Amino acid sequence: QVQLVESGGGLVQAGGSLKLSCAASGRTFNMYAMGWFRQAPGQERDVVAAISRSGTGTYYGDSVKGRFTISRDNAKNTVFLQMNSLKPEDTAVYYCAASTLYLPQDRDGYTFWGQGTQVTVSS
Repeated sequence: QVQLVESGGGLVQAGGSLKLSCAASGRTFNMYAMGWFRQAPGQERDVVAAISRSGTGTYYGDSVKGRFTISRDNAKNTVFLQMNSLKPEDTAVYYCAASTLYLPQDRDGYTFWGQGTQVTVSS
């Protein structure tokens, strides 16, 4: 069992930056690939980025490539999402999730989910 708690969301102007964090409970954090997802009102929950257990493998959704960076600190049981050059269309609730698979790019590959943190980008 893994419990995940996101933080770092908020209101930012277009072009600005935010860094999300997701803290995981338990001693087996490095056994899980981690992902960030987002869901806007009335929309599906889509993958933003994912990172493998060791951090050597990463995946990004097309809409965030070159702007967002996922990273992890296994010693601190934390995964991060650095978001730069934010756009109004990035507005959503952002969720982190844990998976026992290598680097799943779909929400069905993830078992544990956090409660989410709101990111709002104003124009």
